Amino acid sequence: MEKQVLISNDAVVLGLLMITLALVFKTSSSKNTFWKKFYTIIPSLLLCYFIPALFNSFGLIDGGSSGLYNMSKNYLLPTSLFLLTISIDLKGIAKLGKKAMIMFLAGTVGIVLGGPLAILIISVFSPETVGGVGPDAIWRGMATIAGSWIGGGANQAAMYEVFGASPDLFAKMIAVDVIVANVWMAFLLFGAGRSAKVDKLFHADASAIEEVQVKIENYRKSILRIPSLADLMVILGAGFAATALSHFTGDWLAPFIARKAPYLEQYSLTSGFFWVVILSTTFGLIISLTPFKKYEGAGASRVGSAMLYVLVATVGMQMDIKAILESPDLFLLGIIWMLVHIIILLVVAKIIKAPFFFVAVGSQANVGGAASAPIVASAFNPSLAPVGVLLAVLGYALGTYGAWLCGILMQMVAP
Repeated sequence: MEKQVLISNDAVVLGLLMITLALVFKTSSSKNTFWKKFYTIIPSLLLCYFIPALFNSFGLIDGGSSGLYNMSKNYLLPTSLFLLTISIDLKGIAKLGKKAMIMFLAGTVGIVLGGPLAILIISVFSPETVGGVGPDAIWRGMATIAGSWIGGGANQAAMYEVFGASPDLFAKMIAVDVIVANVWMAFLLFGAGRSAKVDKLFHADASAIEEVQVKIENYRKSILRIPSLADLMVILGAGFAATALSHFTGDWLAPFIARKAPYLEQYSLTSGFFWVVILSTTFGLIISLTPFKKYEGAGASRVGSAMLYVLVATVGMQMDIKAILESPDLFLLGIIWMLVHIIILLVVAKIIKAPFFFVAVGSQANVGGAASAPIVASAFNPSLAPVGVLLAVLGYALGTYGAWLCGILMQMVAP
């Protein structure tokens, strides 16, 4: 049944989202005492994400049927990644070291163990919730979430085929996947504004991250200039050219690999979107070694950030908060699963004294993938968005293996 909403025209929905973004940024830059206090509590990025979720939840728009998310993901995200990457400090990112990798793997372990633990916990007081037989066995549907939370859509589809969940169960699990993952992402965006306090609590050394941020900011200041119309057109032209070339190459490369080496599908190498993300980031890294890097002074990364915020709004409008009320038992299952993931992340972070940045990006590289990890990374600093992409790529590679193992463990403990 089609959802009845007040606004169904995507042109109007886009206008509503842009007005929302404009108001958030206008008020967040205000010198008014009320707004200053308000934004010390609520990060602006969180509002850009959460307000569209409210629009969708209360029937103003239908994020699920809108084409804006796919537009943003396919066109604005790769352009944004390219523009954010041209000012990257490769040596600085290399110095971020092994803690980023450890936190990413801790996030993966949290998902693999969280699924079976959630089943065990729920089965104590509500075994029927995690029961089911044949294609309707709950663990089969949960295996598809594992694919999504470790890798992405391609890994989720692979688990759907491997474990044979019924279409009805799969639809319910997609709702659990989207809602729980998006609520957790909202917490990460909120925490990004308080990362210094968290780092202090964990006795974490964030100096390497701060050094990268300072170097990027100092470089921007040294080449800063008022952009001309020609500057902006060159920036947009280069960005969308990189996106076009990424899509063109990906449209050829993905089917070629699917034909010649179909077994590489388990690494998402047959996914066109995978190659679009990888190539656009790679083009940005290459361009960062050329004189074009000076266009950062004319606002290249700011244009990229603006596109990323539009993506944030379209991601937010996918969430229907009221859906939690429709299947509370399944959402409780998903929440417990996510809590295991979070607890393992925080325990490992405490042990190795990892900065909250690594906790947030390590988690989102698993749970959110290449579309969301750069968003969380850029909440700390736009120059760090490529770190999110690189870790998300590892998620694609590990997704099928980790999700399969999680599925087998869940099958073993299911009542």
